[in-house]
Amino acid sequence: MKTLIVYSSLTGNTRKVAEAIHEVFGSAAELFPVETAPSPAAYDFVAVGFWVDRGTADKKAQDFLKTIQGKSVALFATLGAYPDSEHAADSLKNAAAFLDAGNRLVGTFICQGKIDPRLIEQFKSMPGNHPHAVTPERLARYQEAAKHPDDRDFQAAQAVFTDIEKQLLQVAELGKSEVNAACGEQN
Repeated sequence: MKTLIVYSSLTGNTRKVAEAIHEVFGSAAELFPVETAPSPAAYDFVAVGFWVDRGTADKKAQDFLKTIQGKSVALFATLGAYPDSEHAADSLKNAAAFLDAGNRLVGTFICQGKIDPRLIEQFKSMPGNHPHAVTPERLARYQEAAKHPDDRDFQAAQAVFTDIEKQLLQVAELGKSEVNAACGEQN
């Protein structure tokens, strides 16, 4: 199974998760930043990582997602919000909407990651009634996000992608069995 792992990373969070995922696939996978990623056409499986921007994949990742045709795809992401939040789930769903209907989404992973300090400074300058104004709760979340991704996040990503790899290999083996059975029937 020829695997392509592509990531878009602003602060290094998503790159680190991509590297952890790459360890699952080893030499069977190629790892690229989105800026230098090859066409996904020659690959069987494509994993795309992004940082969440305005509730979806960042623009570079969006553009890459649109190029994928007829593949098994998995998404992974980092965000400043909590990974079990509605915002996190919506962000993955919104990013998946950039995939062509001919693709098969086989899994997702999301974890917290530190927020770009420049963005936090922008938030601090917003008026109190703005949806992104800094509150004590948000400040606590920013501080928690700054600790991520951590080893537990990397292990969780690897567990998800180990399961995805097993699933894909089972499907490939099933397909080979069906082809072999069909060839045997024709002889």
